[in-house]
Amino acid sequence: MWVLFQEKMMERSIIRKCCNNQLWLVILISFVLCFVLLCFNYSALTGNQDGVTAVLAVSNDENLITAQKSEPLQFTSSLNETLIRPNITNSITEETSKDQQSVEQKPVADSCLGKYIYIHDLPRRFNQELIDNCESITVGTEHNMCPYLVNSGLGREVENSEGVLLNKSWYSTNQFLLAVIFHNKMKQYKCLTNDSSLASAIYVPFYAGLDVGRYLWGVKASIRDQSSFDFVKWMVSQPEWHKMWGRDHFLVVGRISWDFRRQTDNESDWGSKLRFLPESNNMSMLSIESSSWNNDYAIPYPTCFHPSKDSEVLQWQDKMRRQKRPYLFSFAGAPRPDLQDSVRGKIIEECQASKNLCKLLECNYGVNGAITCDNPANVMRLFQNSVYCLQPAGDSYTRRSIFDAILAGCIPVFFHPGTAYAQYKWHLPKNYTKYSVFIPVKDVKDWKAGINETLQRIPEERVMSMREEVIRLIPRIIYADPSSRLETFEDAFDLAVKGILDRIDRVRNVIRGGGDPSAGFADGDDYKYTFSGYM
Repeated sequence: MWVLFQEKMMERSIIRKCCNNQLWLVILISFVLCFVLLCFNYSALTGNQDGVTAVLAVSNDENLITAQKSEPLQFTSSLNETLIRPNITNSITEETSKDQQSVEQKPVADSCLGKYIYIHDLPRRFNQELIDNCESITVGTEHNMCPYLVNSGLGREVENSEGVLLNKSWYSTNQFLLAVIFHNKMKQYKCLTNDSSLASAIYVPFYAGLDVGRYLWGVKASIRDQSSFDFVKWMVSQPEWHKMWGRDHFLVVGRISWDFRRQTDNESDWGSKLRFLPESNNMSMLSIESSSWNNDYAIPYPTCFHPSKDSEVLQWQDKMRRQKRPYLFSFAGAPRPDLQDSVRGKIIEECQASKNLCKLLECNYGVNGAITCDNPANVMRLFQNSVYCLQPAGDSYTRRSIFDAILAGCIPVFFHPGTAYAQYKWHLPKNYTKYSVFIPVKDVKDWKAGINETLQRIPEERVMSMREEVIRLIPRIIYADPSSRLETFEDAFDLAVKGILDRIDRVRNVIRGGGDPSAGFADGDDYKYTFSGYM
């Protein structure tokens, strides 16, 4: 009996242990299942979130984020921002690899960083009204300016060039309309911004040259200066002015800088005093000829060639390489008997004495009262047939003929450093011997140029090298059609924009370093137009 009782108790103990083991197994399995379900739910929840692109708008005034000035986050779909971070999606699909799910894409740098330009919306009286009343800017010129304003300021297309010019990229362009051409090209600039806080530079489309051109002859100084006073008054009232007190502002004019640097209020003195107004003195000005002050910069005169695509440039360059040049040298211009220091008279004499080695095109009134040199076909025909093109100073240091010569593949010959070397530093090589010949003439009374003999002594190998360099420079000295954009070449506009952006960035770096941005900004350079360094 006792034995049976013990056997029963042992049997119940075994069953109890088995049941306890089964219970713990069930609890363990349940815990594992709950953990798996929780993980699955979490991944499903996070997988449904959409990526958001947050773009931080950073002011190019500093081009960096500081604790002193923070900007709110801006959400945008535009690609034209300071920094673009691509959207990240965590949606899990069978086709998505594990690496794509876990690795976040790297930020894509903005190609316009440090290049943004803001265009001031000036009152119409400073630009558009001058165009609308174009007959008023004809005063003091030889011809009506209105026809030159068509085609975005390029003028009318040149017809019947007798094979001298190629394609339909040639126009009767007036040099005084550079401001209009530049403005129209700026409207197509790839890094424009409507947010001035992003801008590295502020472009001010004041047609100061067209404005003052109405009052240069026989008009009181106060009238010549009125628009300048009104202009700077408007400028300083704008919030953009106070960021760098105008030192990130620039304007472009189609006249020489000296036309805006009248130093007295004498009625007989020439031009306006725009550039001597304190506010204007803080700005940079680009013009066809700079002055001896550091805040004036020279950019090329507009030629009559305005290609709309790269192939037209290449086609023209190839034509200039193959061109036969029967004349050793040539000159297009007129004497300046009223200018005692002008070398033009001597140049014309030497050209006429050189017989078949030199060709002269006198710029006078021809058939139907037209000025012969205003026809680009006449000038291009002369320069295309010449190895060298003589470039003495005109009414001022520079002349448009410099760029007509380069355009024709003709090696320019200079007599004064102020005609090109001290001027177009953004566009022409610093080593001027690569593309030109320099025959220094300090005083016309001591004229001993001997142009014919000097040019004939130059080895043929150097002649070929200089000509190739001149032809290579062609894209750099032309303004492409404002309605298009060259793909592989930088034109005169592109180089001018790069130059002024670099200038402003250097000033900005001075400010960042705690320096005085006014130091040297608008100082005069008494040695700029001397022969020092060129002889």
